[in-house]
Amino acid sequence: MTDPGSEPVRPGTRADGTHDDDSLAELGYKPELKRTLGNFHTFAAGISYISILTGTFQLFYFGVSFGGPAYWWSWPMVFVGQLMVALCFCELAARYPVAGSIYNWSKKLGGPHIGWLGGWMMLTATMVSLSAVALAYQVTLPQISSWFQFIGDGTGKTDAAANAVLLGSVLVAFTTLVNAFGVKLMARINSAGVAIELIAAVILIILLAAHVTRGPSALLETNGLGKGDQLGYFGAFLTAALASAYVMYGFDTASSLGEESKNPGRNAPRAILRALIASFIIGGLILLFALLAVPDLQAKQLSVDGLQYVVLSTLGSTIGQIVLWCVVIAITVCELAVHTAGIRLAFAMARDNNLPAASLLAKVSPRFQTPVLPAVVIGLVAVGILVININQPQIFSVITSIAIIMIYLAYLLVTLPMLYQRLRGNWTPVEGNFSLGKFGLPVNILAVLWGAAMSLNLAWPRATVYNATGPQHWYLRWGAFLFIGVVGLGGFAYYWFVQRKRTGVLAGHAADIPDPTTPKKP
Repeated sequence: MTDPGSEPVRPGTRADGTHDDDSLAELGYKPELKRTLGNFHTFAAGISYISILTGTFQLFYFGVSFGGPAYWWSWPMVFVGQLMVALCFCELAARYPVAGSIYNWSKKLGGPHIGWLGGWMMLTATMVSLSAVALAYQVTLPQISSWFQFIGDGTGKTDAAANAVLLGSVLVAFTTLVNAFGVKLMARINSAGVAIELIAAVILIILLAAHVTRGPSALLETNGLGKGDQLGYFGAFLTAALASAYVMYGFDTASSLGEESKNPGRNAPRAILRALIASFIIGGLILLFALLAVPDLQAKQLSVDGLQYVVLSTLGSTIGQIVLWCVVIAITVCELAVHTAGIRLAFAMARDNNLPAASLLAKVSPRFQTPVLPAVVIGLVAVGILVININQPQIFSVITSIAIIMIYLAYLLVTLPMLYQRLRGNWTPVEGNFSLGKFGLPVNILAVLWGAAMSLNLAWPRATVYNATGPQHWYLRWGAFLFIGVVGLGGFAYYWFVQRKRTGVLAGHAADIPDPTTPKKP
């Protein structure tokens, strides 16, 4: 029984007396979002953002084109690098499981200026990524049936691009509606989709393994690529590695839902690691057995249709189409997770009065208990970006590539300030939750070095990546540096001259600080 004079125990209070909302109060916020998500929901959010079936089916052709079968080794390489980043994020998620995690972490570690820049880079990249994932429908649906080619027959100059915009816009509209109706609906659809994706991925691995026609030595085959490169095959391999780097990110989403999760300080770090490790194992096995099972390693279709060709040619039309339908489901929940992460990031920045019309963007619907306006705004921006693809697909591909770089840079704006604070002795992991202990410093150093090296590799002005088809334009080849320079410097200039003077937690979102002069209840 409870003592008559005692305070009632708040829901979310753990045995050690700590509460799910304690980290929010430390950051200056009051709880507004409803905590309904369990372990699998947070795991599903992270793994659906990474989305192995979406990424591998969308980018397999790229890796084989530039690196041959030996490009497979970029998968474990990228995993090890991203694992270092994820481990740093786990320490942060254990202490600050908060919406817009990248923004709030960089702000807490590097100050408001670094925080705004990290949030701005991540928000811009998320909206472009939302458009890029939506384009994956065009890569898959018309291969299931020509019925999905609504515009033209696919042979016209702009048929594929225009149809991609149509299909992508429908997908963005769907994720906007789902996210607007609340996190519970989103979590249910996302979790169901992830369950289907995981089951389909395991079945695909088994089926491909049953059709293996060659040994592991095939993974050393370079197809003679890199002969004209100054760095030889290593240069070709670094280009091919982009196919893996473009997939293995977004695991921080598990923490970005921290304000809607139960016991997030314990569950968010686990969800981050589980999502990354599961994606590495499942994706690595799919790529491995696809290369060992495809009838002809020299087939031109490998560099055009990628995994879709492997599945259809190896498993037959019927099973292949079932697998492709599962890929469509994976693309859908990936889009849903990307949109969800973007909404939480916009809400977090608006709550600090760091976006235009902040009070409206930070408003939480009393009915759906979720920020509705950010869902609509981000969806509209994503559709607008999609439209660029109709007549300028080459420019769109450049922007998409740059968006990935911006996410890696946003991650770097967390790990670098974290390393600075660690070296100064100002970083202490929360007791009782995830901690790297004595490995914290070396892991953090590796995370920073990896983030800087991969960002440079992603941005390197390769004509084959940024100006793949003629005519050649210098501004496309140097697009990464130009675009990021404009977005980064322009955005920061806006913050410095306009937003900086207004920044601060909006009154309606600030934590309730008890008056020390008020006497406590006996």
